[in-house]
Amino acid sequence: MATTGPRAGPAPAATGTAPPPRRAATPAAVAVAYAVLQLCYAVVHMDLGWDETVYLSQVDPRTPAAFFSAPRSRGITFLVAPLVAVTSSPAALHVALALLSSAALYAAFRTWEPLLGRGRVALAALLFAGLWITVLSGPEIMPNLWVALASVAAVGWFLRARAAGPGRRAALLGVTGALAATMLLRAPDAAWLALPLLAACAAVRQWRRPTTVAAVLGGLALGGAPWVAEAYVRFGGIGRRLAVSSGTEGGMGENPGAGLRAAYRSLNGPQLCRPCHIAGPSVTHSLWWLLLPALAAAACALALTGRRCPGQAAVTCLPVACALALAAPYLLLLDYSAPRFLLPAYALLAPPVAGVAFRAAGAARAGRTRTAVTALLCAVLAAHLAVQTEELRVNTADARDTTVRYRRAARELHRLGLAAPCLVTGPRAQPVAYEAGCASAQTAGNNRSHTAADIVRKASRIPTALLFDTNDPYLPSYAREWHPHRLPGTDWIAYLP
Repeated sequence: MATTGPRAGPAPAATGTAPPPRRAATPAAVAVAYAVLQLCYAVVHMDLGWDETVYLSQVDPRTPAAFFSAPRSRGITFLVAPLVAVTSSPAALHVALALLSSAALYAAFRTWEPLLGRGRVALAALLFAGLWITVLSGPEIMPNLWVALASVAAVGWFLRARAAGPGRRAALLGVTGALAATMLLRAPDAAWLALPLLAACAAVRQWRRPTTVAAVLGGLALGGAPWVAEAYVRFGGIGRRLAVSSGTEGGMGENPGAGLRAAYRSLNGPQLCRPCHIAGPSVTHSLWWLLLPALAAAACALALTGRRCPGQAAVTCLPVACALALAAPYLLLLDYSAPRFLLPAYALLAPPVAGVAFRAAGAARAGRTRTAVTALLCAVLAAHLAVQTEELRVNTADARDTTVRYRRAARELHRLGLAAPCLVTGPRAQPVAYEAGCASAQTAGNNRSHTAADIVRKASRIPTALLFDTNDPYLPSYAREWHPHRLPGTDWIAYLP
């Protein structure tokens, strides 16, 4: 992707009245490039992943619904439900989501144009869209990218709600709608995002209005209603659901610091690092991540010390505070990580970092010095995007290899006689069961939904298979008399009664 270099110029007014700079790259151009990257890399080479099959099975009439664990929220399922009603083709779903996510990227960052100007917003969108995990997540049936974009929109509308005038009502409606979407997609993330917004309502006079607080709390209530209802129906209440969620996540807060180490180690993949005992990435491929906190701190420091436009301090520092709040549970409370967990934080840090880049170019003297600084910044950006493209290629290939094994296993189970209604159990059951059109069940682990006795009873009534790794010696006792069948092209053995 390409963009024009940072262009010096007067900072936009806090009220958002400054016109966009001429010839500035537009967020629309970045969104189009983002769509092209998704279609060329992720959509072409990917099939359905594990978590995707869980979310998709909830609304796919052709497949039994998979076990839906306590930490999950149903927003992404609601998003794809109209698409699934038309087609269950993974390729068609991924193309549709690639286009939708590109449009959402444009809409989310476009909210910031009155605050920052078109050039800064385009660079911010490019910084976020250029990350390999952002491209890979665009067509996936996963909530994290959509949480990121909804968070960007929520904070942008919240900042615009400071100014009195005819646009304030629309800004408050934007806050409510964006927070409701975030709550639908991942309820805990929305709660963490709301904390800095409510703190700003208490601390800043322009936000210290009942309507602003009502917009934030109304968004949480509106989007959280399905999550709360499910908490009482399935888990016995909100507290019980949170406790079950913590257990599913491995006991949140029991191993402080492990999440930060895991996040660094899994920065460039794998897509899920649990347990995370791999080596960390090379410095050349992780330098941007290590510098990100320093750049965010520099952006806040410059904004707080600047006298020309004091209102810009909130525009810079509030998204940083929200990014820290969204990242905190994943870095401090979990003992594992996945690159997608930090997408909301990356998205919210993009506007302040883009502002630092423009500030650096604007601070240089006019003429050759400014040209040299701009050229240097563009070269750094190009090198960063080159690194991200390489990581995208590697992780896309890994994802493709994994999903190919799921399809091979499902085809072989069909050959062995499994046809709906049927059941697949074992540690790798869910994605293979979805591909085979069967129900799935787990007797252990984070997604435990059945007992061994349940499996034995079902095996007496419908075709059943236990999918097990070839090198796993701990075969369940009920399957020791079942017949093993090695599944070609995979690392699994299927045990059939």
